[in-house]
Amino acid sequence: QVQLAESGGNSVQAGGSLTLSCAVSGDTYSINHIGWFRQASGNEREGVAAIYTAGTNTIYDDSVQGRFTISQDNAKNTVYLQMNSLEPEDTAMYYCAARKGGVWFLSLVSEQYTYWGQGTQVTVSS
Repeated sequence: QVQLAESGGNSVQAGGSLTLSCAVSGDTYSINHIGWFRQASGNEREGVAAIYTAGTNTIYDDSVQGRFTISQDNAKNTVYLQMNSLEPEDTAMYYCAARKGGVWFLSLVSEQYTYWGQGTQVTVSS
């Protein structure tokens, strides 16, 4: 089993920045993709960014490309989501998720992820 714990959510003004953290524990050898997803009230969960934890490959949704950066600290078993130039439309509950996958097949499809954290709330006011 793999456990994921998100932290770092907060309320910020538009244009501000936040860094979310996803601490991974348990059978970490069994997963090599970590993704960040978000779900706004009344909307479906959507993929934001993903990283191949055994290398450097990353992917981003078009809505956050250039504003968000996913990174990892393997020594701390932690994946980060640096969010800059935040917009009210970024308001959502943010989740990290994990799965086992190939190096060239990063995914932002939530159904393809096995393990999920409880989420951390990000609120951006105008």
